[in-house]
Amino acid sequence: MALIETKDLWKTYVMGSEEIHALKGVSIEIQRGEYVAIMGPSGSGKSTLMNLIGCLDTPSKGTYLLNNKQASQMNDDELARIRNEEIGFVFQTFNLLPRASALHNVELPLVYAGVSSKDREARALQALTRVDLQDRKTHRPNELSGGQRQRVAIARALVNNPSILLADEPTGNLDSRTGEEIMALFAKLHQGGNTIVLVTHEADIAAHADRVIHIKDGQVEKDSRKAA
Repeated sequence: MALIETKDLWKTYVMGSEEIHALKGVSIEIQRGEYVAIMGPSGSGKSTLMNLIGCLDTPSKGTYLLNNKQASQMNDDELARIRNEEIGFVFQTFNLLPRASALHNVELPLVYAGVSSKDREARALQALTRVDLQDRKTHRPNELSGGQRQRVAIARALVNNPSILLADEPTGNLDSRTGEEIMALFAKLHQGGNTIVLVTHEADIAAHADRVIHIKDGQVEKDSRKAA
């Protein structure tokens, strides 16, 4: 059973009298434990596909099954719940609370999930340890480097033990050396059993994944795997 399965996925936006097809019949399967990059130029539809996979949006047509749950038919409350339970998001801009410590930033998804404060702290510390930042737990984002901020964001994405880690241009705001460190961390998480879906327009970042799905003009142009 695929962890992520899309069948004939369409996303159409109506702009005045014009219809814009951001996705045109995308069908893909991603298995549990895979490390996949979704790649394409700006305007290719890769961000639209990421929003659908991440349950941030619903398709205009077609079906999307996440962990055998029919996400394409869900209402906003159900989508919010599945996002919190199944998906860990990592964004280009980190999206951290500026006045909160690293530990509190990592705890946030657990607050929404109704986890007790003692359990929250233990699990947040465990997540920070997985990204080698346990000694920075009391630091606020402005006291951390860009790479450390992205590590906090990755720890926050991991704290709920999600089915998939969904990373949108995770090295976009980092210099190349720090970007390589973050990609090394993703490789370590993948080896530890995490399913990772990475959205990028950079070929050298996509090359870290075992499989690259190329999106062009709202369709899958190519789907290639690394030679074993």
